[in-house]
Amino acid sequence: MSERIHAGLTRLFDEHRIVFWYDAARDMRGEFDAVDLEGVEKVEVANNEFGLKYRMLRQEPKQKFLVFKDGPEPAMADNWLLDVQLATAVFKADQAAIWLSELGLPAQFETVVRDHMEFYRSGGRIEALKRLIRPADQKSDVLRRMLAVCVGAEGELDTVVEELLGQLAARRDDGLKLIERANLSDFFWTQIKNAYGYAPDAPDFEDFAITLFQSSYLIAMGEDGKLNSEALLMFRRWKNNRLGAVAFGALSSEYQDLLKIDADVKGRTLKALRPLDHFEAIDRQVIRMLVEAMSSQTVSAADVVTITRERRQSHWYETYEDIYLALAHAAQFQQALAEANLTMSSPADGVKRYATSWFKIDQAYRKFIYHMQRSGQASLLGALFESIENRYTTNFLLAVNDAWQDQIAKLDAWKIPGYPQQRDFYIDQTAEFRRLKSPQKVVVIVSDALRYEVAEECLREIRKLNRFDAELTPMISTLPSYTQLGMAALLPNKDLTICSDGGVTSFDMSTQGTVNREKVLGMGREGDRMKAMKTDAFMSLRTDEGKALFRDHDVLYLYHNRIDIVGDKLATEERVVEAAEDAIKDLAKLVRKLTSANFSNILITADHGFIYQHRELHETDFSVADPTGDEILFRNRRFMIGRGLNETAGMKRFSPEALGLAGDLDILIPNSINRLRVKGSGSRFVHGGATLQEVVIPILRVGKRREEDIGKVEVQIVVTGRSKISTGQTAVTLYQVQPVSEKQQQRVLRAGIYAEDGTLISDEHTLTFDYTSENIREREMPIKFLLSRTADSFNNQDVYLRLAEQRGKTSHFDDYTSHRFHLSRGMDLDIF
Repeated sequence: MSERIHAGLTRLFDEHRIVFWYDAARDMRGEFDAVDLEGVEKVEVANNEFGLKYRMLRQEPKQKFLVFKDGPEPAMADNWLLDVQLATAVFKADQAAIWLSELGLPAQFETVVRDHMEFYRSGGRIEALKRLIRPADQKSDVLRRMLAVCVGAEGELDTVVEELLGQLAARRDDGLKLIERANLSDFFWTQIKNAYGYAPDAPDFEDFAITLFQSSYLIAMGEDGKLNSEALLMFRRWKNNRLGAVAFGALSSEYQDLLKIDADVKGRTLKALRPLDHFEAIDRQVIRMLVEAMSSQTVSAADVVTITRERRQSHWYETYEDIYLALAHAAQFQQALAEANLTMSSPADGVKRYATSWFKIDQAYRKFIYHMQRSGQASLLGALFESIENRYTTNFLLAVNDAWQDQIAKLDAWKIPGYPQQRDFYIDQTAEFRRLKSPQKVVVIVSDALRYEVAEECLREIRKLNRFDAELTPMISTLPSYTQLGMAALLPNKDLTICSDGGVTSFDMSTQGTVNREKVLGMGREGDRMKAMKTDAFMSLRTDEGKALFRDHDVLYLYHNRIDIVGDKLATEERVVEAAEDAIKDLAKLVRKLTSANFSNILITADHGFIYQHRELHETDFSVADPTGDEILFRNRRFMIGRGLNETAGMKRFSPEALGLAGDLDILIPNSINRLRVKGSGSRFVHGGATLQEVVIPILRVGKRREEDIGKVEVQIVVTGRSKISTGQTAVTLYQVQPVSEKQQQRVLRAGIYAEDGTLISDEHTLTFDYTSENIREREMPIKFLLSRTADSFNNQDVYLRLAEQRGKTSHFDDYTSHRFHLSRGMDLDIF
C-alpha cells in the first residue's frame, strides 16, 4: 500500500501545491509517517488552522504541503481551511480511493471502483486496465474495459464476446466467473442487450451463443432472427478471424445438430446457400447439389467453377478442398468436351488439334480423378464419376482415337508430316546446342511416361518460378510406344533394333540401363563429354558437386521415373494420377537444382505417353481375336512382336522398315484403345500403342532469364455513382486488371471500410484474385460491406474502403489501394 500511497500523492502534487489527507478511520498514521516526498512539507491539523493557513499562504507561498488530520473531515461550517481545500486537492487513502488515484481517474468515477472491489484485488488487472483507459472515457467506457480485462480481451464489447465464445468452446468459464465476482454481470448483459438485442428473462452465455449462431444463419438467409444485424456483423468478424477459427468450428459443429441444420439446408436453394458457411452442413449440401446438377448436366461449367471459387472463403473449405477441386475439374472436362470437334482431316491435323486443345480433356479428367481419390469421398462423387468416366471413355477417348485410327490406317510409314520424330531428337534438339558458333552445354531430362498433357501442366508450374521461362512443342514417339524403344530413340541412334525379348539395340549395343545408355550417348558428337545418370543421384549432389558436373561435361542425360514405375504395376496402376502430380513437383525441383549448378539449357521429354481409364475395363475393351503368325516373341497390352504376323480386323501390322527400325521383327498394334489379353498385367494404365495419348509426347525447353519476371495481378476499386454511403451496407466492385498467368500471379487482399483514424467500421473480407479469364467482365468481384454500430460515431465524415496485403507470413499488412466515401446515413441500425 505504501507504494500506491506514494504514487497517488505524487500524481496529486504534480498538479497541486497543497494536498489534504483526512484519516477518518484513524488507521493511516503509520502510512502518513512513512511518506517522504521530495520537496513536500508534512504538516498536521491540530487546532492550528489559522497558523497553518498563514504559513501556507503568506509565509511559504511556493512550498508544497501535505496537510494531515487524524480524524474525519469536519463539516463545511466548521472547516476553517475550507477555502484552501476547495482550491487544492484531497487525498483519500482508503483502498478504493487509492485504486481510483492509481488509475488517474477523477472522484466522480468512485462508483466504478467501489461497486466492483473484487476486480481491483489483482495488481495485474489494474495494470491491464490502466493500459486500456483513454482520457475521454466515461464511466460506461471504463466498465467495458473492465469486462475486457476480465476475459483477456483488448478491445470493445465484440472482442469480449469473441473471447468468451473461445472459452465456451474450450469448456472454460473463468471469464464469466470473474465478471460475476466483480459484480459486472448486470452491466455485461445490459451491454449485450443494447448491442445485439439479446434480452431473455434469465440471460445465459451459452444460450446467447446458440441464439447468435441461429440468428446469424437466419438473417443471412434474409429471414428474421432473435438478434439484430450488429450481431451478424460481430459473428462474421469472429468467424473470419483466424484467431477465432478453432472456437467457431467447435461451436458450429456442436450447435449444428441442436439447431437441426442438416434438415433445414435440404429445403434451401443453391443460390441461398452458396455465400454461407455458418455450418459444415452447408458445404455438404452445396456439394450434393453441385454433384446432382453436374451429373444431370443441369448446371453450366462456368457456374460450377464460379461456385467452387466462392466456396474457398468457407471456413470448411480445407475439409472439402479436394471435392471442390474435383468438381471444378469435372466442370472443365464437361466444357472442354462440349466444345471439342473430334474430327481431323489428316494425321498432322489430328496431332495439331490434340496438342492445342484436346489434351485439356485428358488433363481435366486426370485432375478430377486425382482430387476425387484424395477427397476420400468416392461414394459422394459416385454418380458424377460414373457420368465423367462414361463420357471420357466413350465420347472422347474412344471417339477421338477411332477417328485417329482412320488416319493412321492410311499410313505406309510411321511419320507425321510437320512434326519431329523421336528418333531425331538427339540430332534436332540436343546436338543443336553443341552446333552453335559458341557451343553451349545442355541437359536432357527423360521422364518416363510424361504424357503431353502432364508436361503442359509442368510447363505452367515451371513458368511460375521467378526468372524461368519454358515452351512446349509436340513430338511423335516411335512405335511401339514403350520404354525400351523410346529411351533408345532419344539417344544418338543407328540401326534401332527391337530384340525378341523386347529389348532394343543401337549401334549394335544394348540401350537398357543407365550405364549402357551413357555408352550409346558417347556415340554422338565427337569431342563432347557425355554423362547419364538417374535424377535421384543428381538431386543428392551437393551444390559444389553439381557445379563440378556442369564443368566437366557438355551433355547430361538425366532419367526420371515417377509415372511409369507406378502405372506399370497392377497393384499400383490406379495411383498413376497421383504419380503424375508428384512428377510435376519433381521436375520443378529438378529444374531449380540444375540452374543452381549452372545448367541453363534444359530439355524435358518422354519416352512415351499412356492411356489411363480409372474404372476396371470391360471385356469388350480387349481385342476380339487373338493375333496369329509364324512366331510370336513378345506381347503386352498394346503391342505384339514376332515374325510373319498376320494383320487382323482389330490390329494394324507394321514392318520394321515402316517404323524406321532395323531387324526382321513385325509389330502388331491394336486399333484405337483396344488392349490385348495378357495375364497378370494391369489394363487401366497402358502404353505401346498408337493412340494420340501414347504417341504425342512433349519437348519442353526450359531457360532462365536474368531479370525478375514474376508479378501479381493488379486490383482496382470500381464505384458507380456517387461515393456516398447512406445505408447500413454498401456494395462495390473490385476489378482484377490482368488475368492470372504463370508470370502474373494471384493477389490476396484484406478489404474493409475504415474511419480516418483507422477504426474498422464494417465487416472485413479476405479476397483472392485469381481469375484466369480473358473476358473483362469475368474478372469483376462484387462485394458488399455491412457497417457496424461503430460507424455511427463517424457519421457525416469521410471514410475509406481500404485494400491491404499481408507482408509475407507476418501479421503485418501493407496498404494496397483505397477509395474515399462520405458517410451520411440515419441512425436506423437494422438494415434487414
